[in-house]
Amino acid sequence: MELPLVVGVDGSDSSLEAVDWAVDEAARHGLSLRLVFASLWERYEGARPSFSTDRAADKVMAEHITASSAERARLRNPEVKVSSEVLPDDAVSALLHAAQESSALVTGSRGRGEIAGALLGSVSLTVAARAICPVIVVRGRKQNQQGSHGRVVVGVSDSTEGSASLRFAFHEAEARGCALHAVRAWRRPAHEHADSALIVDDAAGAHEERASARLTEALRDVSRDHPQVEVQSQAVEGPAHKVLVDASADADLVVVGALRRHGHFGLQLGRVAHALLHHADCPVAVVPQRA
Repeated sequence: MELPLVVGVDGSDSSLEAVDWAVDEAARHGLSLRLVFASLWERYEGARPSFSTDRAADKVMAEHITASSAERARLRNPEVKVSSEVLPDDAVSALLHAAQESSALVTGSRGRGEIAGALLGSVSLTVAARAICPVIVVRGRKQNQQGSHGRVVVGVSDSTEGSASLRFAFHEAEARGCALHAVRAWRRPAHEHADSALIVDDAAGAHEERASARLTEALRDVSRDHPQVEVQSQAVEGPAHKVLVDASADADLVVVGALRRHGHFGLQLGRVAHALLHHADCPVAVVPQRA
């Protein structure tokens, strides 16, 4: 039996966007949808949900938010099975617990009580860093969230070759019937220099060729398992975080891996994941994988 797709709700505009995105995602993969509300959110958050006009007691507010979110999901796609639950815990703990029995976890980019102007909510960032399942933070422009570009982007590095993030990206592209754009960033070593422009160009070409070869190798086995997915691979010079943020501009989803290192608590997101979670123009999937 397939595990459900879990989405955290809190009544904010951002969580409503996450519900809409999660309904479409559940339909694509034939999954049920489980809406989770953490009851302690209302105790500590000050702003009202988008659809509320009166300040209600915690219990009534929690029930109202989950019922309204569930109704929104059913109206968007009646064929998706939807359930909702109020968990007596703080937001992070509740979602991390729910992640243990989910195919993936979906959150909005900001909650009701986040500081104005913040690029990413603390709950979304913490959950993305620590969950044992893939976490999708729904952010970016509306057209990207709605799948207008027909493209999934995945970042490929030495640590992601043959990894869970690559498999996740291929699975997403296959379910969406769209192209997969695999990107590997490369940079010339800081100490590398030459007096001749021709020598510099030759060195750059050699670095690009090596990056392209490693990218092809990383994709080979996974591509074989998804022959119907059109793969576009590209080796791009520049910092990986900037390359992927730029690539997100015309993507429906960008996928990045997060290493779990033995002896360390949670996931180490790294600069690339942090940059995408804060600045990507489309939803971001953070996929845990072993180092």
